[in-house]
Amino acid sequence: MAIAVLGWFPWAARWLATASSFALFGLGGLVLTLLVFPLLRLMTRNPLTRRRWTRLIINRLFHRFIRYMRVSGALTYSIDGAERLGRPGQMVIANHPSLLDVVFVIAQIRDSNCIVKSALWDNPFTRGPVSSAGYISNDSSLDMLEEAIDVLKDGQTLIVFPEGTRTTPGVAPSFHRGAAAIALRGAQVITPLIISVEPGGLQKNQPWYRIPARRMHFHLRVGTDIDPAVYRDAAPGPRAARMLNDFLQQYFSKEMGLHDATRT
Repeated sequence: MAIAVLGWFPWAARWLATASSFALFGLGGLVLTLLVFPLLRLMTRNPLTRRRWTRLIINRLFHRFIRYMRVSGALTYSIDGAERLGRPGQMVIANHPSLLDVVFVIAQIRDSNCIVKSALWDNPFTRGPVSSAGYISNDSSLDMLEEAIDVLKDGQTLIVFPEGTRTTPGVAPSFHRGAAAIALRGAQVITPLIISVEPGGLQKNQPWYRIPARRMHFHLRVGTDIDPAVYRDAAPGPRAARMLNDFLQQYFSKEMGLHDATRT
C-alpha cells in the first residue's frame, strides 16, 4: 500500500503543476487583455511601437511560463539552434505535436509574427494579446495569404504551423500548400523547426489534465535553412509550391522518424 501511494505521488504532483500552469496562463491572458494592453494603447498611439512592445511582453511572459512549468516539475525541455531564429524575412516552419508548441516557439524569438488559430480572437483570455501583437488569423482566406506575404517582405520573422492543427500521434504531417506559397512569394529564408515531445502529452483530442505517466520532455531543434529561390527558379508558381510542400513533408517525416504518405 505504501509503495503504491509513493508511486502515485509524483504523478499527482505533476498534475497539480500542470493545473497551476494553465490556471496561471489563463489569468495572465486576462490581465493582459483587461489591463496591460489597454494601458499600452494609452501610452503610445504609434501602432508599430505598440506592436513591438506587445510582442516583447508576450515573448518574455511565454519564456517565463515555460520556465515555470520546468521549475514546477510539469515538464522539461531542450532547444538546439535557437540563435538562428529571428532573422529578417525568415519563415519558421514547425510541426505541431502539442498544445504548447506556439508558446515554446514564440518564447525563442523576441519580435516575431505568427499565423494562429482564428478561434483565439473569440477567446477572452487571448483576444487582446493576439490582436495587439498583430498576429495573423489562419482563416484560409486570400487576404490572410497576402497579409502573411507582406509581413515577410516587411522584414518580420513569421512562424507558421502548416498542418493548421495538432498532429495526430504517429502520423506523418500533412501540410497545407498555402504555407509553401507564402514562403515562395515573401520569405528570404525558410527555416524548419522540428518539435518532439516524449512521452506524448497535450496532443490532439487530449485534454490538458490527461498527463502521461512520466514527465514530458520537449525538444526543439532548428533544421537546415532552405533557400526559396531554388524552388522559385525551378518551376512556375503553383508547381513550385507543390514541389516545396512535398519536400517539407518529406523532410519533417524523415526528421520525425515517420513514413510520409505522399511517397506511396
